Amino acid sequence: MGEFSEILAAINAVLWNETWLYIIVGTGILFTVWSGVSQYRALTHGPAVVRGVYDDPDDPGAINHFQALSAALSGTVGLGNIGGVALAITLGGPGAIFWMWVVGFLGMAIKLTEVTMSMLYRNTDDPLNPHGGPMWVADKALARLKPELKWLGKAIAIIFCICLLMSSATGGNMFQAWNIAEVTNEYFGIPGWICGFVLAALVAMVIIGGITRIGKVAGTLVPFMVVLYLLVGFYVLFLNIEKVPGIFALIITNAFTPTEASGAFIGGTVASAFLFGMKRAVFSNEAGQGSSPIAHSAAKTDEPAREGVVAGLEPFIDTIVVCTFTAFIILATGIWNRGPDVMFAGAPDAVQTESGWQYEDTAAPDGEWTDGEIVTLVVKAGENTATGQPYHRIDGIVTAQATGFVINWDALDVAVKPEIVAGGLYKTYVGATLTAKALDSVTPGLGKWLITVASWLFGISTIIAWAYYGEQGIIYLVGDRGVLPFKLVYCGLTFLATLGHIQTDTDLDNMTGIGLGVMVWANLPICWIFGYQAMRAYKDYISRLKDGRMGPGHPPPSIEDLLSGKDVESR
Repeated sequence: MGEFSEILAAINAVLWNETWLYIIVGTGILFTVWSGVSQYRALTHGPAVVRGVYDDPDDPGAINHFQALSAALSGTVGLGNIGGVALAITLGGPGAIFWMWVVGFLGMAIKLTEVTMSMLYRNTDDPLNPHGGPMWVADKALARLKPELKWLGKAIAIIFCICLLMSSATGGNMFQAWNIAEVTNEYFGIPGWICGFVLAALVAMVIIGGITRIGKVAGTLVPFMVVLYLLVGFYVLFLNIEKVPGIFALIITNAFTPTEASGAFIGGTVASAFLFGMKRAVFSNEAGQGSSPIAHSAAKTDEPAREGVVAGLEPFIDTIVVCTFTAFIILATGIWNRGPDVMFAGAPDAVQTESGWQYEDTAAPDGEWTDGEIVTLVVKAGENTATGQPYHRIDGIVTAQATGFVINWDALDVAVKPEIVAGGLYKTYVGATLTAKALDSVTPGLGKWLITVASWLFGISTIIAWAYYGEQGIIYLVGDRGVLPFKLVYCGLTFLATLGHIQTDTDLDNMTGIGLGVMVWANLPICWIFGYQAMRAYKDYISRLKDGRMGPGHPPPSIEDLLSGKDVESR
């Protein structure tokens, strides 16, 4: 493991452990029960609000409910839905998907609470350009509760903003850019730096226009890309319809029992399924992270809980719908536990070194190789403490030499001499590339084009949404003067992520975990302290809705006006 990987792993180990995952689940259970299962209202009342029948151009805000939801979904429906789900299955097994569903459901209540709080305390000094998010909740709410605690609220707000910027740079930006470059290079051989340059330029053109332009782009882009992805998912499932019942059974069974090693999958425990399923779901739908409230705070409304109900739809769309389709594509095609991609003519031998057992440099078997490509061995070598099974992965790097391609293997620090399983090696398909390969196994070329296009659309939409989140953190910390420098640095990080510093699925998991972890650490205490105010506002709103004291103000606008935001333009 290189120095960069070791740093990522050390930080991630501190931020993430099972205790914090239990805390997130407990928070979701708390607000689900407290709100009277608000998921029901999100699924029944939320669509009407999104359709625009409650939109009012005279309310404070910059964009309509549909655009606010689309902007927030831009930050959640991204490569976490393609690459993150693949990672969860690769590292945790099929049972990880069950825990993703659990977090998706509970996350609906957390998201409703977060957004309602932010709407209660958003800054509307400029009604057409409001600012909101957990930093404003902490700042205003503590000062209002006890003036002598104003300093504490300010401190929490600053910590959150610092965490927001870290998450914006890593999971919201660099994770997306890396996956786009990886997929594009895999299928078209385009160097990462070219993808990075194009990405940075496209992102810059959108984020210059602020939340209004982001809302319009997201309002068009998000529905298109979600429908396109789901149509392809239905196609794959139709071709594998006989496997669907077995996939459901596999997911549920492996959520509560260890998953045996098979092919490329080295086995998993219930704990690993829980851990990686939770992490991927929380990263994907951002429940508890406090980022989506920033986008929703720009919505035109004078009812805080109404936007909270809209926000409750996010985890359902993101995790329970889109992520599930990715999971079924991967599991139905068997790409996750496939046999060796390339067989050895003569398998290498391992020798013991100071770093552990290490296989001798190996001439790459016949096939197509690129310099710097990562490959993997599955070996049997004593118990793997992470899985409880005797299988391990060893990564290798393909290097071009005068005599041909040679593989340099990492060392494995175990007591028992490793034995190569199945007599071959695996090409390292990480993130979105694994999903693409799954689609290619159904219809050759389908993954090449769909996942490449989806990666660009999903990735760009997420990067621009997180640019806005980071911008709002900068505005809180230093004011408008910090916006331009932030945007320049942000686009620079988009480019940097495509230069090859991130190479393995472990790096990818650690990197996204860092950005997510610091956000959750800062935001959840805010939810616990002031969540009662959100619950009070939500119950009052639902009471008025049930009693008929509040209803749609007008017929739904045209789809064109809804997408463009014309229905809330000033009269």
